[in-house]
Amino acid sequence: MAGGSARAAPRLLSPLFALRARRPCRGSLCAFSTAAQQRSTGDECGPEDPCDEPRHPLSECTLEHKAIKLEEQVRDLTERYRKALADSENVRRRTQKFVEDAKLFGIQSFCRDLVEIADILEKTTESATEPSDPNPTLQKICEGLSLIEAKLQSVFAKHGLQKMNPVGDKYDPYDHEIVCHVPAEGMQPGMVALVTQDGYKLHGRTIRHALVGVAVESQA
Repeated sequence: MAGGSARAAPRLLSPLFALRARRPCRGSLCAFSTAAQQRSTGDECGPEDPCDEPRHPLSECTLEHKAIKLEEQVRDLTERYRKALADSENVRRRTQKFVEDAKLFGIQSFCRDLVEIADILEKTTESATEPSDPNPTLQKICEGLSLIEAKLQSVFAKHGLQKMNPVGDKYDPYDHEIVCHVPAEGMQPGMVALVTQDGYKLHGRTIRHALVGVAVESQA
């Protein structure tokens, strides 16, 4: 009997479920389902939905103005880059030249002192080679001094130190220093007639001027 009642209960309740399904939904549950359905289908937008905001596309004139402005900025930056590149290249060249000059002329002061010793050695050799004393020992000393002087000049040339003996050359204020004037006998005026002290150049740069006498026209 109890089993028959249990089997009859679903048949009695099914018309009630069908009737409830046909009734319209009420309350917050129905409103929520309707709003969710509207959002899913995209039929309507809320008051704060971005789709309600009007769109204002940029006009062609505005875009052209922006393009011109960007082109000007590109040209300005390109010009600045070129100037900076040129400045850096100039700095690099000046620095490289400074380093090279330091290598070449770093011994300039030392060379000035050394050429004075060369002058003394040269004068001593010239005095000792005079045939006033036929002493064999003295002759050997003179030969040794001559060899030392020749070797010293060879070392000078190896390191870019060059002697200047400008007899017969035109006077040059950058290389010569006038100590006297002599009559121009068989020589054009303005030419170097004699040298009292040799000059020296280090890699083409004068480190000691030659002391010279310049020929001038003789006054009648």
